[in-house]
Amino acid sequence: MVGAGAWGTALALTALRAGRRVSLWAREDEVRQSIRTKGENTPFLPGVALPGTLELLDSAAAAAAADAILLVPPAQHVRATLGALAGALRPRQPVVICAKGLEKVSDRLMTEVLAEAAPHAAVAILSGPSFAEDVAEGLPTAVTLAAADLDLAERLCAALATQTFRPYASDDPKGVAIGGAVKNVLAIACGIAEGKVFGASARAALIARGFAEMRRFALALGARPETLSGLSGLGDLVLTCSSAQSRNFAFGQALGQGESVADATIHARGVVEGAATARPVVERAEALGVAMPIAAAIAAIVDGQARVDQAIAGLLARPLRVETD
Repeated sequence: MVGAGAWGTALALTALRAGRRVSLWAREDEVRQSIRTKGENTPFLPGVALPGTLELLDSAAAAAAADAILLVPPAQHVRATLGALAGALRPRQPVVICAKGLEKVSDRLMTEVLAEAAPHAAVAILSGPSFAEDVAEGLPTAVTLAAADLDLAERLCAALATQTFRPYASDDPKGVAIGGAVKNVLAIACGIAEGKVFGASARAALIARGFAEMRRFALALGARPETLSGLSGLGDLVLTCSSAQSRNFAFGQALGQGESVADATIHARGVVEGAATARPVVERAEALGVAMPIAAAIAAIVDGQARVDQAIAGLLARPLRVETD
């Protein structure tokens, strides 16, 4: 396990419950110290006991000794983390990306970043409707685990599955990566609607129209429509757009209540992947000729190009059209 934020720690616990031998690399000294002395990841997942069988690694490269690697840094740090790891990987060693987003500097999906930075690895991705706290507590959760080689995806699913953690295999990693990235941008929009007290009807409309944007974008990139209708697309979208437990939703809610982007980021208490992903999504969509007005509005707000009320007025003033166009 490379990356020991809340999600990486929760996945480490899941793998231990599945009967695997698990090692964890944490970039932060305070995380390593907390796990060693307190038996918990106090900075990121306080109150959750970590068993002594969880091994701590001294370096990211040391993870290359494992049968498979789950890569769990924030999306904007994936390439740098791979820089410390890629040279030690064995040919076709499975690397499962567990970050959600597009890279700001390149507009690349996380699976594309992984394939570029570690070309000899067997690329896989895990995504779906899952809060780290729920998974750490062992609450029932279902996700998608995808690889171009379906047999590899099925073997990884079997290695991680527990009575309450159910990974479903897919051979459409691109679709899974797109769903996980775009839903974070749309969750900001739903959070803004919550902060503005627009009501449940407005949130439902944003989820439906946002899903249409996600699907158009994914199909233009060659993903399969059924992937977007599954756990890693629609499932994750509904979860993230419906709960202040989501940092992206909480960030949007603070914006809707009048906070600045900087203050809303602090309010969200962690990395807001949707804020970093919004502009890359819009840029890539524009290059493909795909209309994503909700994502574009969020990108404009985050970039300081539009105020919240101005962006909302722009969306509501769009021409009426046939829903399926």
